[in-house]
Amino acid sequence: MINLLLVLQKDRFTPRFYIAAATDNMSLQKARVFENSLADSGVKGISAEFMQIYRSREVGQSYVTSVWTTLVATAHALWLMIKIRPQVVLCNGPGTCIPLCVIAFIFKVVGIRWSSIFYVESIARVKRLSLSGLLLYKLQIADQFFVQWPQLQRKYPRAHYVGCLM
Repeated sequence: MINLLLVLQKDRFTPRFYIAAATDNMSLQKARVFENSLADSGVKGISAEFMQIYRSREVGQSYVTSVWTTLVATAHALWLMIKIRPQVVLCNGPGTCIPLCVIAFIFKVVGIRWSSIFYVESIARVKRLSLSGLLLYKLQIADQFFVQWPQLQRKYPRAHYVGCLM
């Protein structure tokens, strides 16, 4: 995700809100380092906030118990989306992205179009999509869906093959 942010027009996408799982400290730390490097390099108009959200499903968590955690995460996502009102949701697949994308999609369906949803599947996904990717693809929630392997694009024709983003 950081590599993708490197090519983003920082002045066009500001403020930036970084949202990671409450159990994921490394992602927000990397985002802070990235934003600090922008400030150190003289990029003007730096504006970033860092937030945590409950994860829909932890790795290895049973699907039965994930129903409750997904409902909690969705309620939290609703509050965040109303507070932030992002124009773009750029996500890459952890359990935190589903509630945010679902809320953004529901807002679009009811006519409150705040956000365009861009999903980038992990480079680790070579043969099949992650659970998050599969849900967003099958339910057609993401406005743009990107994969990093050509065989995934052949298997999921609505996806856009962008090559390796690392």
